[in-house]
Amino acid sequence: MMKVRRYLRGSGRVLAFVFVASVIWLLFDMAALRMSINDVNSQLVRERVIREKEIMMVKNQQHQLQHVGVTQAKRRGFKHPVQRVTRPGNIQQSPNLNLGHIYRHKLNPKFEVKQSNQRQEGHDFKGDNSKSALSNQNNRESFPKKKAVNLDLNVAVTSVTQVQPAVKTNKPVLKTELNKSAQFAHKPLKDKELKTDQKVEKDLNKNGLKVSHPTAEEAHPVKTISQQAPIKDVNRKEDVKPKINLQAGDNSSAVRKPGVHKVLSLDATHAPRDPNAVGQFGQPVILPGSKNAEVMKRWNEGHFNVYLSDQIPVDRAVPDTRPETCAQNLVHNDLPTTTVIFCFVDEVWSTLLRSVHSVLNRSPPHLLKEIILVDDASTKDYLKEQLDEYMSQFPRVRIIRLKERQGLIRARLAGAAVAKGKDVLTFLDSHIECNVGWLEPLLERVYLDRKKVPCPVIEVISDKDMSYLLVDNFQRGIFKWPLVFGWSPVPEDVIKKNNMKVTDPIRCPVMAGGLFSIDKKYFFELGAYDPGLDVWGGENMEISFKIWMCGGEIEIIPCSRVGHIFRGQNPYKFPKDRQKTVERNLARVAEVWLDEYKDLFYGHGYQHLLDRKVIDIGNLTEQIELRKKLKCKSFKWYLDNVFPDMDTPVVKAEGLVFNRGLRKCLALQKDSLSFEICDLSNQQFNYTWMKSIRHQDLCVAAQSTGSGFALVPCDNTKREFRWFYKTSNSALTEHLVSEFVPNHMCLEAEPRDDSVRLRPCQPSSVFQKWEFTRYHLQ
Repeated sequence: MMKVRRYLRGSGRVLAFVFVASVIWLLFDMAALRMSINDVNSQLVRERVIREKEIMMVKNQQHQLQHVGVTQAKRRGFKHPVQRVTRPGNIQQSPNLNLGHIYRHKLNPKFEVKQSNQRQEGHDFKGDNSKSALSNQNNRESFPKKKAVNLDLNVAVTSVTQVQPAVKTNKPVLKTELNKSAQFAHKPLKDKELKTDQKVEKDLNKNGLKVSHPTAEEAHPVKTISQQAPIKDVNRKEDVKPKINLQAGDNSSAVRKPGVHKVLSLDATHAPRDPNAVGQFGQPVILPGSKNAEVMKRWNEGHFNVYLSDQIPVDRAVPDTRPETCAQNLVHNDLPTTTVIFCFVDEVWSTLLRSVHSVLNRSPPHLLKEIILVDDASTKDYLKEQLDEYMSQFPRVRIIRLKERQGLIRARLAGAAVAKGKDVLTFLDSHIECNVGWLEPLLERVYLDRKKVPCPVIEVISDKDMSYLLVDNFQRGIFKWPLVFGWSPVPEDVIKKNNMKVTDPIRCPVMAGGLFSIDKKYFFELGAYDPGLDVWGGENMEISFKIWMCGGEIEIIPCSRVGHIFRGQNPYKFPKDRQKTVERNLARVAEVWLDEYKDLFYGHGYQHLLDRKVIDIGNLTEQIELRKKLKCKSFKWYLDNVFPDMDTPVVKAEGLVFNRGLRKCLALQKDSLSFEICDLSNQQFNYTWMKSIRHQDLCVAAQSTGSGFALVPCDNTKREFRWFYKTSNSALTEHLVSEFVPNHMCLEAEPRDDSVRLRPCQPSSVFQKWEFTRYHLQ
């Protein structure tokens, strides 16, 4: 203790005090620091929890929206791979669930609508208290009439076959249109409502793009129309693609790279949209049983639920079914403009309007040059003056009327011939609904390569409840013999080999034909459609083979989606017999494009088309010369490089023809047949798709009398060259049965002199049983 006291005297006491104070201060400082860290960590944890809750809520909503249950729809004999999208109305368990918010989550997170209550299974429609579309038309304000153009198709199609547009115009720069839309009872937009062009301009400016508006002089152009086609366009209002000037950091640079921006998620409709409207957000609609009679009464008008379609808004919302990353995709600022062409005949009023509104509402206005409606001589009164009056509110929409019924193919040619847009043509059916962001991905592919022909993913609008159905990814259009279109998944090995993502373009051997975009000049360079094709059928095969074999490519673009009503049958009448019309078209395609593989087409039940006395497929000279001019590749190249997974043998069986009874092979001796010990000298025969036994250019032909036959030059049109083999008749499955000779005469080996003759068929006779070396098809 004495020593401690001695050390604490004087300066030692001061040092001890300082030491103790420092320790105490250090302890307080550490405690304060620990409390501060805890506060920060607590705040971070709270923020993280909040963030995770928000993410989970979004994911749950998206999962509910994208939850699927498999259903099927048919198209031309194939099953369309569709899935039912669970719409907001189906998942709503609580009155607090906001339908509009769910639908708008991807499009615009700031969009809000009032909460609404809907039944879980969809709308319970109350038809008695609802007004139909046509009755609402009587109450709407009238619009200035815009007369349709009467088109002489002979002039237009002649111009197309000469690979020249039929209409030439000066290059007017016109006043930008206000992109309008409404419900059935349409009213002009009020000044205070948001203009679509202005919204697009803001979006583009955010991405470094400048949109220049036309000057006062440009707003009042003097229009002149070439006299090459007898078209008279009265009281036309036009608009022009806004001028887009790319901004560069250095104006002195000689080369400027075009800028890019995210795909615009436009859905320009009246806001707020009524979330309680029938069929809104692509939901299925369940009608009460009392409406069944009315539904069936009107079904034949379009071969779908026309009664229900008329109750659904023409600008209804549909679910954004694109893969999630599509909204983040970049496209070029200077994309080409497009002319959208709809062809219709006696189309249902509500579906036609819904098709047009979906294009107007979900297409960037500066990329939509015009919409052409080609009326193929419709007979419905509402498609005449009433349609003119309705469409007069949209300066971009032009109606062309054909004086006589021409069919879908020539109607499209007429629309393409009068299109004023110089960049891209986009063909759409008249019973579709374009989805969000549908247009820019298509134009981007054409921008990157003018010989690419992009198609949207064609999703399904139910013909019964008008719901919007999602299509599986990695689907492509193909064909099966005899040239039947259908859908098929992309092979797994192709997906793995190319490491394909859900947003990657999909090579498509055959397009569906109704919906695609194509560079306008390239379309005419290809000769457009074969003008010799009648009405409908085979045009998708013809243009698909032409594109692939003549240097182009067809792609399905997963980020572009369009809903389509798949109908069980055509609601319109064919000028001639439907089956004969389609068969004739396919025969033209086969003769021009299939080369030696055309036997597969005829051999699948179309041998009768070879008799030109029965059916005249028209002159093919121009189409054959066009193929030579374009230096197109062979159909074998197409099968090997475009559709390699298509099993397409040229013949059914080939090689040696072995007779069970003689244990020898059929051989050719000069101009006759005999038997020899099997070798590879002159014993090679083919059993073809045309059912002929062929050795080079010679075929075995049965004689009408006696037991004889001849070896003569092949002729696929004659029945005497056809032999049944490996047919469903199990008793004669190994026999060669003549189709020409009645009473089942079969080819038989004569054991005495090694000759061949015709004899009545005997199922047990080994001398009438034949085998080929190789079978390509049993």
